[in-house]
Amino acid sequence: MLSTALNVVASIPSPSVSYIDLGPLRIHFYALCIIAGIIVAVLMTNHRLTKRGGEPWVVIDIALLAVPLAIIGARIYHVLTHPGFYFGEGTDPWAVFRIWEGGIAIYGSLIGGAIGAWLGCRWTGIRFTSFADALAPGLIVAQALGRFGNWFNQELFGLPTDVPWGLEIPSDNPAFPAGLADGTLFHPTFLYEVIWNLLGAAVLLWAGRRFTLQWGRLFGLYLIWYSAGRIVWESIRIDPSEIFLGLRVNVWAAILGVVLGLVVMIVQKRRHTGLEPSVYVPGREWSPTSTVQSQDSTDFVDTSAPSADEDAAGTATSTLAAK
Repeated sequence: MLSTALNVVASIPSPSVSYIDLGPLRIHFYALCIIAGIIVAVLMTNHRLTKRGGEPWVVIDIALLAVPLAIIGARIYHVLTHPGFYFGEGTDPWAVFRIWEGGIAIYGSLIGGAIGAWLGCRWTGIRFTSFADALAPGLIVAQALGRFGNWFNQELFGLPTDVPWGLEIPSDNPAFPAGLADGTLFHPTFLYEVIWNLLGAAVLLWAGRRFTLQWGRLFGLYLIWYSAGRIVWESIRIDPSEIFLGLRVNVWAAILGVVLGLVVMIVQKRRHTGLEPSVYVPGREWSPTSTVQSQDSTDFVDTSAPSADEDAAGTATSTLAAK
């Protein structure tokens, strides 16, 4: 009895509201968490790209394509992996479009966002691998912020638990498992992922500097770190999910993420023995004294010996701007 009382005192309460009404406008905290994450990711990516010679705020041009496609991809992935929520007897197919009610998937956002980022990089001349590496730390921080949306929505929690940091879920919540006693606590998987992701951001920033991870290898490390944690969190979640070969579909996606991250790091390490000569593809370099990108720009000088990758590409440019 005493143990139960102590656990309840130390437990994590769920927010009593998930939105606020401003006149006719309803603002969902879930959406605010996602928007906050996008802003942080853009700011961090902009800082990292400009440090390497990128045009200030070129990330905005890329985000104009990447963010909408990431959201669309996230929703499509969620719907495809939870068809019982939206199709069949007793369901409302129009709920597919009510994204503010929750229901987006990280791996879907990565697929859609990658397509949008690739198109944005083609548009701006930014090297796709440079952008991916610049994005990685900010992306995992954004995912940490986005998980607070699950807390506000009282969703995607884990197995019942008696740990002091258990999450309180009202018994009248539709996601509350039938047959459990009122007051049952659950693993706060949102909090586990927040902590894991913020720790991952620190690891990515350190590893990027310590080992000079370029050519997409830092993004590969992101995939490994994030997906390894996701395998654990997904394994203890109790929300409905499609099951394949005994595992939740997102566990399989996380396993694939780890494998893909390893492949990216190994292949890119073998393919590129030198450092990226610029965050821009050859011929698209940006000059701080002109808005016109020109391969013959005199504002960029080569201050280092050509790397193996530069020789292969037939270029020997540098991203160091001389004033």
